[in-house]
Amino acid sequence: MKLKTRLILSFFFMVAIPLTIILGVIQVIGRVQINTIKDNYDISGTTIGSLSNFIQITSMMTEEHYMELLHISMEDPKKLEDDKYLDEFNKHLEQEDSYLIIRKSEDIIYQGSNGENVDEVIAHLPPHAEIHGEEAGNDGLYVGTAEALVKQIDFTYPNQEKGTAFIVSDAGNVIPDIGRFFRNVALGVMVVLVLMSGILIYWIYRGIINPIGKMQKATKNIKAGNLDFELSPVADDEIGQLCKDLEDMRKRLKDNAEEKLIYDRESKELISNISHDLKTPVTAIKGYAEGIMDGVADTPEKMDKYIRTIYNKANEMNLLINELTLYSKIDTNRIPYNFATLSTHGYFGDSSEDLSLELESKGVVFEYRNDADPNTMIIADAEQIRRVVHNIVNNSIKYMDKDEPVIKMRVKDIGDFVQVELEDNGKGIAAKDLAHIFERFYRTDASRNSSKGGSGIGLSIVKKIIEEHGGKIWATSKEGIGTTVYFVLRKFQEVPIGE
Repeated sequence: MKLKTRLILSFFFMVAIPLTIILGVIQVIGRVQINTIKDNYDISGTTIGSLSNFIQITSMMTEEHYMELLHISMEDPKKLEDDKYLDEFNKHLEQEDSYLIIRKSEDIIYQGSNGENVDEVIAHLPPHAEIHGEEAGNDGLYVGTAEALVKQIDFTYPNQEKGTAFIVSDAGNVIPDIGRFFRNVALGVMVVLVLMSGILIYWIYRGIINPIGKMQKATKNIKAGNLDFELSPVADDEIGQLCKDLEDMRKRLKDNAEEKLIYDRESKELISNISHDLKTPVTAIKGYAEGIMDGVADTPEKMDKYIRTIYNKANEMNLLINELTLYSKIDTNRIPYNFATLSTHGYFGDSSEDLSLELESKGVVFEYRNDADPNTMIIADAEQIRRVVHNIVNNSIKYMDKDEPVIKMRVKDIGDFVQVELEDNGKGIAAKDLAHIFERFYRTDASRNSSKGGSGIGLSIVKKIIEEHGGKIWATSKEGIGTTVYFVLRKFQEVPIGE
């Protein structure tokens, strides 16, 4: 799940679901409190909405007493001057946090409470009304400064004096059940919010914090140099993509570290190989030079032999150094290639003539055949491809063990490529070595016998050049029969230009 979607859902869960649950909690708690109020105070008709209207609830609590007092005022108003009756009536009101006040004309003849707000209530009592009896209504008057609800009953005494009875209820002292209702609602809201917050925190923790913890552990491993682990994405979202990118970085770092180890190993091997390959001709040169200095070459024939040997060994050293220099330039891409369109027949025909003359002087039979179309062209660097052919041929000559050595060169057309084959009848290459002959510094003779010459990088130079041409090189061989090296070069194809 995408992080954006997760956040949107989190917002929805934090608003919609708690609101729905809270409304349900209010309904449940409200129903319980309504039943409790009905049982405790014998109040019917209460709704959840009226629970928040404490004046309405307070008014309902004294409804029965109001009706009784109204009946007395109409049937026997003389009773409303009887202190004994009034005290008894007031005791019932006190159970409902209310009290009675009786006013005759303008004088208060009965006061059922001595509370601190009584004087303020009396000061705000309404005047005698003209409407009497049941027509007057019983909604009451709220005295805000005293937090009191006053119900008024106007009547007339037998002597025609005006009288008024007031039932005063303490509106500030909300009944305990209503208070419990609001406390329960507040508690329910807190429980819902805490529960939803806990669920969302756990959900976000699993979706975000856990992957971040894994990435943190991965970065610590990378920092410590430990790249042998795997960081798998835990989800298909932004965090998962970040995990994937970090895993790709780990693989890249691991590959680079392995390449560096290989490079360091090959560098050490190169130094060892150069030391070994240079030591042999240097030792020979030094030995023959000492022979001349000591007078061992005491005849013109020996002197000529010694000098020629020194010269040949110096040439071997020069060839080795040139090969190493060339390989270094090729490996670091410092050789500029001069690609050109070359005729397959023309270019390889000239190369075969040069090879024929060179190999004939060495007693090697050379055979050439070109089966490609005369109009076939290739894209190549003429000098570098010539070096490829000569390196392969020279490598064949080094390991030739036949009395009648033969080297064959064939050129074939194979679709979009031209394939060149160089075959010899030498001693062949063992199967275990064939897959490694194009690796740098690899030689099949573990003893690095200098009599065969070379540095072990000739074929690796060939592979590098062919790959830079967008081609491919490989070899087949049978021990005792010979070896064939194949490489392919891409053809030149003209792209027609539309009119």
